[in-house]
Amino acid sequence: MKLKPSDFKPYLRVLEYCRHYGGRIMGALCCMTLSAAFGVVPPWLVRNMIDDVLNDGNGAALDLIAVGMVVLYLLKALFAYGYMYLTAWVGQKAIMAIRLELYDKTQRLSLRVLYRRRTGEFLSRITNDVATLQNVVSTVAVDLAVQSLYFIGFLGFLFYINWKLTLVTFLVIPLAATVIDRASARLRVIGGDIQEQLAQLAAIAQEALSSIRIVRSFATEDSEAERFDAQSRKHFRSIMKGTKTRGILEGFVEVTLFVAMAPILWLGGRDVLAGNLTTGELVAFLIYLGLLVNPVRTISRAVSSIQQGVASADRIFEILDEEDEIALPRAPLIPHGLRGEVAFEDVWFAYEGERWVLSGFSLAIRPGEKVAVVGPTGTGKSTLGDLLLRFYDPLKGRILIDGTDLRELDLKSYRRRVGVVPQDPALMKGSLAYNISYGCGASPESIKRAAAMADIDGFVSSLPDGYETEVGERGVTLSGGQRQRIAIARAIVRAPVILLMDEATSSLDAVVESQIQGAMNVAMAGRTAIVIAHRLSTVRDADRIVVLGSGRITEEGTHDALIAKRGAYFELYSLQSGEQDSPRESSA
Repeated sequence: MKLKPSDFKPYLRVLEYCRHYGGRIMGALCCMTLSAAFGVVPPWLVRNMIDDVLNDGNGAALDLIAVGMVVLYLLKALFAYGYMYLTAWVGQKAIMAIRLELYDKTQRLSLRVLYRRRTGEFLSRITNDVATLQNVVSTVAVDLAVQSLYFIGFLGFLFYINWKLTLVTFLVIPLAATVIDRASARLRVIGGDIQEQLAQLAAIAQEALSSIRIVRSFATEDSEAERFDAQSRKHFRSIMKGTKTRGILEGFVEVTLFVAMAPILWLGGRDVLAGNLTTGELVAFLIYLGLLVNPVRTISRAVSSIQQGVASADRIFEILDEEDEIALPRAPLIPHGLRGEVAFEDVWFAYEGERWVLSGFSLAIRPGEKVAVVGPTGTGKSTLGDLLLRFYDPLKGRILIDGTDLRELDLKSYRRRVGVVPQDPALMKGSLAYNISYGCGASPESIKRAAAMADIDGFVSSLPDGYETEVGERGVTLSGGQRQRIAIARAIVRAPVILLMDEATSSLDAVVESQIQGAMNVAMAGRTAIVIAHRLSTVRDADRIVVLGSGRITEEGTHDALIAKRGAYFELYSLQSGEQDSPRESSA
């Protein structure tokens, strides 16, 4: 049976995860060899029993054969336990390392890569593809190794008993190998399709469950169920294609070997009659030939499983080999004593091609200054926040933090000094205290102090479990204003030098917004604050307001100065404040 060398490349990479367990691997190989050795001898004892006991009447030989059978199977079982335990231990350790590395990689992939696929597809690779690979490594590979040893042992005895009959038997092997080779290629394609369809199934389920409020609001439960059912049918058809191919392959191999027994019976019987072969040897030969079916069947089944495992391994290593767009410096600088000076110097950025979101953007922010960035939708406001957090790197230009290029800083240390309050604060499943101290492990006193500054301490203290109250997945048990205050507390507790407010109140009504504004002002006091805002009512008190248009600054100044200028900012402010006189009417 023919497996191409390229088929084993993914498994050679898997073996790299086992390199620390050489002793256990050697122990497993020894146990495999001994277990197989003790397992191939019994048919030869049957030969002795027929020729020495039944034909010659040797009673002493009968006692030895009976005791020998018991000892052989006990030893076989003992060493089988040894290799099963050791290989399972090594295999599970390797898979655990792969799963952890894959999960860690998805956490570090650039947003550009993450946004190209649905979340469910990544989850499928972490769970389903790893599970498939786990089955191959922990079960299929072991069966392949053990049954290969049995195959070699049985074949050795067959040649020893009668090499001519053995050669006759193996005239059918080339035919079986050709069929297995063609079937294995098809199984690899089918295996990849099965995993892809399963990934799409997981993606659909994840999307529907994460958007359950939308689904129920629009009464689309039936259409979502139909979408899931349609994908389930595609997955079912892929599985059945694989099952049909595997069934044909295994059946063909088994029938081929048993068909080979017909001429063996005829030729072997003639050799016994001619005195060239004893009855015991013919019986032993036929037993070995019958036993040979199981290794061949197992190996052919392993070939199909290996092909499906290769498809899963390819999908796993595709993620692991994904190049990170955010290149880490070889000698990163730890930003000790950060002052909070930020400078964008001639920054150009596009998500695709040369569709520039920012084109020659430059802005210098002094330490402790509160700068608001406003402008129409699509002008690159939130992109500035993504660049400041280094989710992306500028395609041209650079960003300086205290005069140092952001690309030269230790990214983790830098991000720990930046507090972020997003538009839609995602809370983790866990307690309020866990969510406020997320990522920094703050003390209870610091948590309570940050909550008080964010004006959420009173609400939390009124709860029966206080700060240990569970918030539910994504904070669904809290109102929008409460989630926003927790996000502010989460930013404050880190004692950030730079504070980024990214549309922090745009999803709230005017009353809640005015209540939260005080907490935001407290959070920004004494820090370099960058407020990305759609609602201009939240930025009137900023030290400086920057107006974006076409990827660059079109206006800059205080609120009063920009209103007096009666330009783009004045027009936006007039529209939001509900003034009846448009700029053109006022100037007429």
